[in-house]
Amino acid sequence: MVKALRIIAADSSSAILNEKFQPQSVVAAAAVLVNPPCREPKAFLAEPIFEDVKASHNLVLHEVKLCMELLANFDADVIHLDMTLGATPVEELSSIHFSGLRISGEAKNNLLKLLPKLKKIAVDIRQKHGIEVLAIGKESVPIRIAELTAGAHAIVYASEKAIDATNPVFLGLPSECQHKIVGDTCCLYSLKTAEHDIKGYARDNQMVLEHVNIMEMLNSYARGFRTLKITSKGNFRGL
Repeated sequence: MVKALRIIAADSSSAILNEKFQPQSVVAAAAVLVNPPCREPKAFLAEPIFEDVKASHNLVLHEVKLCMELLANFDADVIHLDMTLGATPVEELSSIHFSGLRISGEAKNNLLKLLPKLKKIAVDIRQKHGIEVLAIGKESVPIRIAELTAGAHAIVYASEKAIDATNPVFLGLPSECQHKIVGDTCCLYSLKTAEHDIKGYARDNQMVLEHVNIMEMLNSYARGFRTLKITSKGNFRGL
């Protein structure tokens, strides 16, 4: 009998955009626990990061640390990281694996600098929990769920910034998804083929979203991506 895997995965997503719809900072990171049938997170940890896109190579280190935090409270059979390297165990990665990546030479060098730290964390996880950390990237459904979960939280985090902002905040969402807010829950649903029932979500415990107006629009500079224009309804902090 095939064992149903419990998978922890992490990703970062959604970006603050400038007036030219260019990404400036990555807003949120999330680690998720996904059980079959792999449609939404069973549990998650999310954090605001607002990381400069020029330093986005650091995100994978932050993501694996979030996985470790989630693993401290939930059992899992494997960890998926957002590195598209054929599901190779992170412990086995070398410079050869990075040669085929379609990224700049500078980005490759930055990843190589992080590799010793990533490999050490992967070894620690295997020794302590007996599970592997795989560099599987966008091929992983749990990674997609983590991306949507981070994106849902990014809407809440960006709205917090918009409340005190004079100008609207423009938030670029992950590819091919759509948001929906119901009560204190902000969901991001995948619009990709064969992913119609996949989603991530965030709890808006402070009811921040009640104090902003959100308008969704297509990103005219990036096909397949949607943008949220988030505007404060008033000086919420002063209420």
